[in-house]
Amino acid sequence: MPSLLEERTEAGLNSRQAQAAGVRAERRIRGRLARISRGLVGIVALATIWEVAPRMGLVDPYFVSPLSDVLAAWWDLLLSGDLWIHLKASLVRSGLGFGLALSIAIPLGAAIAWYRPVREVVSPVLEMFRNTAALALLPVFLLILGIGEVSKVAIVVYACFFPILLNTISGVASVDQQLLRSARVLGLSPVTTFRKVVFPAALPTIFTGIRIAGAAAVLVLIAAEMIGATAGLGYLINYSQYNFLIPQMYAAILTTTGVGLAINYSLVAIERRLSRWRA
Repeated sequence: MPSLLEERTEAGLNSRQAQAAGVRAERRIRGRLARISRGLVGIVALATIWEVAPRMGLVDPYFVSPLSDVLAAWWDLLLSGDLWIHLKASLVRSGLGFGLALSIAIPLGAAIAWYRPVREVVSPVLEMFRNTAALALLPVFLLILGIGEVSKVAIVVYACFFPILLNTISGVASVDQQLLRSARVLGLSPVTTFRKVVFPAALPTIFTGIRIAGAAAVLVLIAAEMIGATAGLGYLINYSQYNFLIPQMYAAILTTTGVGLAINYSLVAIERRLSRWRA
């Protein structure tokens, strides 16, 4: 049986550890609040400049609407339902293209990095296409696939494919050889080695490509919708500009920015959840 002194000593240690953990948690919270506050300062400063500059005549208020007018136009679009129609069209197209690119690029990139014969056959063709900008091929997609939904999804797939593919190849190829030797010593099969060792180790690099692809999906889709579409944020921006609905145009641009930020932070959250084993 432990003595009374030992029990008190253990209780004191536990109390000090709890206090230290509380202090560390408080410091983390304060650090996060400080970072958020500094970020908000920049956003508030930009919003203030945007509101004041047109009203003071520093820029032409007809072409650069004050932020309050832009927000009012955004609210009108939201209440009328038009914003949701265009936003839904863009989200469906970009989400479908992004998902298809993920399902193709990750397995292909892993196969190229993991198997030399596949790399030798596929790499020359991929090198030729990856140096061709997606927007440069947009007229080709429109000519071959038409101005319907297929061409827009296809251009998103093309734009997202190569960032994911190249980062998958880099991540799988750069896995620590010591991990692979340990897997062989443990007698793991190639499939198990890839599933339990290689893929988790390559995941951070793969997610870098996924985040780049997420931004590319929105960027390329907006450009495609400006050329041939009857709905979507790109169409809304183009339509507003042609009809001199300038506050509405900026409202659509802000919505596009919000979509991009939401995609990026969602992917960061998913990466953190899948990479909880990392320090």
